[in-house]
Amino acid sequence: MSQLFRSRPLKVLPEWIDFNGHLNMAYYNVLFDHAVDHAYEQLGFGPEYQKTGCTTYVAEFHICYLRELHEGDEVTVTLQLIDYDEKRFHYYQEMWHADGWCAATAEGLTLHVDQSGPRVAPMPDDIQKKLAAFKAAQGDMPLPDRVGRSIGIKRKT
Repeated sequence: MSQLFRSRPLKVLPEWIDFNGHLNMAYYNVLFDHAVDHAYEQLGFGPEYQKTGCTTYVAEFHICYLRELHEGDEVTVTLQLIDYDEKRFHYYQEMWHADGWCAATAEGLTLHVDQSGPRVAPMPDDIQKKLAAFKAAQGDMPLPDRVGRSIGIKRKT
């Protein structure tokens, strides 16, 4: 049975609301980032990891906004590990409202970085083993439809 990672509940704060009365686009990113921090606890990239001289940098991140969120809304975020190698990992997230609908999706590519350079560097073996276990726990989940999307204006010919 596949086990998809799900963050702890996250709440939309009043200061994140824009002049249109809904969550400002920048704060969807904040919520996705907080959810990754929850996953990092399992992967070994928590605050203590920074003391090793290594960290992670997001190289690319794409968000699809599906439904508006409002002040006080509670969400959880799932994370599916799509792929990884010794220096990077590719993941997909979905932001789920407490009422059961998907508010947004995100796709990211993160690099493991030796901060003395800074330069991209291999992850320690213990972290790579945790990534392997994280991926194995998800089983053979299908690739989500939104993975690999590109932005553009589709023209009729």
